Amino acid sequence: MGIFARRVLWYSEVGSTNDVAAALADQGEPEGLVVVADAQSAGRGRHGRAWASAPHAGLYMSVLVRPSPHVVGLLTIAAGVAIAQGIQAATGLRARLKWPNDLCMDGRKLAGILAEAGNSTDGVQYVVLGCGVNLMPAAYPAGVAGRATSIESELGRSVDRGLVLAECLAAFDARYRDLRSNASATVIAQWRERAGTTFGRRVEWDAAGVTRQGIAEDIDETGALLVRDGAERARVISGEVRWLP
Repeated sequence: MGIFARRVLWYSEVGSTNDVAAALADQGEPEGLVVVADAQSAGRGRHGRAWASAPHAGLYMSVLVRPSPHVVGLLTIAAGVAIAQGIQAATGLRARLKWPNDLCMDGRKLAGILAEAGNSTDGVQYVVLGCGVNLMPAAYPAGVAGRATSIESELGRSVDRGLVLAECLAAFDARYRDLRSNASATVIAQWRERAGTTFGRRVEWDAAGVTRQGIAEDIDETGALLVRDGAERARVISGEVRWLP
């Protein structure tokens, strides 16, 4: 688990593991902190959406890193690779990656990642990477149930959450070391290997107040999504991408 074995805080329930990690980061907590909870009362995903966090049904965790500037842009990509590798090492399941932060099995969401940046009181930047992994079937909210799956649903048996956590942390330690040692090309290649259902699909996104559509083709060396829009190839680096039928 490398640096992520330094300090692990496990709670029965919190509002959000990201909020707990960020509060400690604000006070100068060094990187490597891991916050895990059996349940979240205010879990969230990208764009402020609620993340269903039923008690004991998922693995809800956040890690704290203090990366150099050249690493920041690829953290979500590296985390996606790491969680996919950790789940595979612990269970044998090979999840696919969908840009920018989803892990899927046959198009159904298995896990998601949320990166949030801030500055501690000493002015040093930090990033909290939160991850929710669906371990067991749960009563998902309307609109989510049809798009979600869980490790136990896919395996047809129970899973050791401690093993899933340990393997995910070990994989992220390795991918984070890759980024810091200027081996980001390795991480990007590993992401591409798991992105078979991402590339070739039609997507829609908003740019400068205009809604655009195109075919997702690749990611570049910064982790941006490359989309073919007629004769133009656009880089999508932020905002919401809507995946079309």
